[in-house]
Amino acid sequence: MKVYKYGANVDTDVIIPARHLNDPSPAALASHCMEDIDDKFASTVEAGDMIVAGANFGCGSSREHAPLAIKSCGIKCIIAPSFARIFYRNCINIGLPIVECPQAAEEIQAGDQVDVNFTTGVITDQTTGKTYQAAPFPEFIEGIVQSGGLLNSLKARGVAK
Repeated sequence: MKVYKYGANVDTDVIIPARHLNDPSPAALASHCMEDIDDKFASTVEAGDMIVAGANFGCGSSREHAPLAIKSCGIKCIIAPSFARIFYRNCINIGLPIVECPQAAEEIQAGDQVDVNFTTGVITDQTTGKTYQAAPFPEFIEGIVQSGGLLNSLKARGVAK
């Protein structure tokens, strides 16, 4: 699970450029994810990799295409000091775990091997041996993420079809 690292204020138009929204399929979105700031991302990312970024990750528009593009690439988690609120909610809605931890976001480097325990909030940089403490997900959010998103969670509870 290697890390891709980006700076602050990465907006949704950089995550998935609007010119690629004609085909909203997850595979099409994934193939263009992050291409305006990292043209190798979509071709090198592997299932289980993570993104570590600066503050206000996911700012910009409210469309769900951005977190969907990231999740469809196989990204396991995004770690940042803070997230744009709508992006944060969209990630939870589709079951993409995101963790706010300023120290981890600052110190973890591109290429590091990182693991996150969502129940405890412990982030372990296996490359350096350092651990960081983030707030764990509240139980109801962990349930949504583990179900693969809000709709799946509601279906599992018999609230939606």
